[in-house]
Amino acid sequence: MMRAFLCVFCLILAGCAQRPLPVLGDVPVFQLTDHLGRTFSSSALAGHVWVADFVFTNCEGPCPRMSSHMHGLQNKTDAAVRLISFTVDPARDTPQALADYAKKFGNDSNRWLFLTGDVATLNMLDQDAFKLGSIGGPIEHSTRFALVDRKGRIRGYYGISDGDPVGKISHDVAKLERESS
Repeated sequence: MMRAFLCVFCLILAGCAQRPLPVLGDVPVFQLTDHLGRTFSSSALAGHVWVADFVFTNCEGPCPRMSSHMHGLQNKTDAAVRLISFTVDPARDTPQALADYAKKFGNDSNRWLFLTGDVATLNMLDQDAFKLGSIGGPIEHSTRFALVDRKGRIRGYYGISDGDPVGKISHDVAKLERESS
C-alpha cells in the first residue's frame, strides 16, 4: 500500500516538474558598438543569460515602454543577467544618441547595453537570428523581447501586449539560471 502511494506521489511530482524552455534558435557571433563608443563583441555574453530587444531613440511609440520594461528587468533580475537593446535606426542612433537615451532609462552600463553598428549586422540579427523584423525602409520593428541562454540559444519571446513581460521574463530567467547551474 505504501509503495503504491509512493509511486503515485512520484508520478504527480513528475507531472508538476517544470518543463525546460524550448530552444528556438541560435544567436550568431556579432560585433557592434555600444552606447559608450566601445567595440562590443557577443563573446562578452558567453556564460550569461540575457534579454534582447530592438528599439530606436526617436521612437514616439512603443520603444519608451519597452525600455521601461528593460529597466524593470534590470531591477528584478540577478546582476549576472545582461540586457541588450539593439537599434533599428543606426543612421541616427550614434553612440552619443544611445548614451543620452540610456541615461533617461537609468541603465546600468555594466549590465544593460545599447548597441549600434552597420546595417548588415543589425539586419542579420533582427531578421535572421531573432526573426523579429528588418532594418531599413520605414522604421517598424517588433515589440517583443527575446530571452537567450548562457549558450547563445534563444529560449523565449515576450510581447509588450502579452500582459506583464517583466514578470514572465524574470520568471523564465530564473528557470534558465537554475537549468545552467
